[in-house]
Amino acid sequence: MSKVWFVTGSSRGLGRNFVEAALSRGDQVAATARSTASLDPLVTTYGDALLPLEMDVTDKAAVFDSVKRAEEHFGRLDVIVNNAGYAQVGAVEELTEQDLRDQLETNLFGAVWVIQAALPYLREQRSGHIIQLSSAAGLIAMPLGGAYHASKWALEGLNEALAGEVADFGVKVTIIEPGGFATRSGNNPDPLNNGHMAEPDPAYDNLRRRLGAMAGRQPAGDPAAAAQALLTLVDADNPPLRILFGQGFYPMIQQAYTDRLKMWADWQNLSAQAQGGADA
Repeated sequence: MSKVWFVTGSSRGLGRNFVEAALSRGDQVAATARSTASLDPLVTTYGDALLPLEMDVTDKAAVFDSVKRAEEHFGRLDVIVNNAGYAQVGAVEELTEQDLRDQLETNLFGAVWVIQAALPYLREQRSGHIIQLSSAAGLIAMPLGGAYHASKWALEGLNEALAGEVADFGVKVTIIEPGGFATRSGNNPDPLNNGHMAEPDPAYDNLRRRLGAMAGRQPAGDPAAAAQALLTLVDADNPPLRILFGQGFYPMIQQAYTDRLKMWADWQNLSAQAQGGADA
C-alpha cells in the first residue's frame, strides 16, 4: 500500500532525496520548502503525486495550515519527516542571543509545530510514523557547536518522550542520527560545516584551526543511499526509536557512552554523599 508523506526542508540535501525516493516508488508527497521553485522538475515528472508547499517551519500558523492542506489534498498522512534545519557554528561565548534563538526556532520549535499539527490526524486514523532528523551531534558534542548541539539534544529528548505518549494510538517515532553526507558542498562529512557562523572572537582562533585540521577525515555518505534506507525504515513493522545513518561516527559515539558510564561509576561515592541519609 502506498504511503502519503509530509517532508520539511525538501528543496535540497537529504530532504530532496527523501522526496524523490518516495515518489519514485509510487508514494505521494507533500514537500515543504521556503521556496518551492526547485521542486518544479519533480512536479513535471510526478504530477499530482507531489504537493509543493511554501512554508517556513518557524511560522507556526503556516505549519498548521500546510499540514491541514496536505491531509485534505491526499486524504491521510502516513509519514511525517521533520528534516528542516541548519547548523549554527560558534563558541558558546561568541553566540548572540539572536543566534541561539534562531537556531532553536528552526531546529526545535519548527519540529514541534509540525508534530503538533500532524498528530491529531495520526491519532484519529490510529497510525502513522514520525521521522525526526537529529544528528550524530545529538549524541555527542564538539567545540564550536553548542547551539546546534543544544537544538539536537533537545530533539532527542522531546521525541523519546513523544514515542511513549503516542504508542497507544498506533503512531511510531524514529529519531535518525545521520553522520556526514555529501549535500550542499559535495564531499563534506562534517555535521557542523555549512552552518551559520557566529562573529569570531580571536580568543578561539587556535581552537578553530585545530578543529579545521581535523575536519573532513571521514568519508561522506551518499544521500540517495540514505533515502533508500529511509524507505526500508518506514516499511518496517517495528522500527527502532533511534538509528544511525552512516557508520563513521559510531566508534566516537560508542566511546562517548563508555566514558560517561565510567565517569558516573568513578564518582559514585560522591553521588551517594550528595544523596545524604543512611546510604551516604
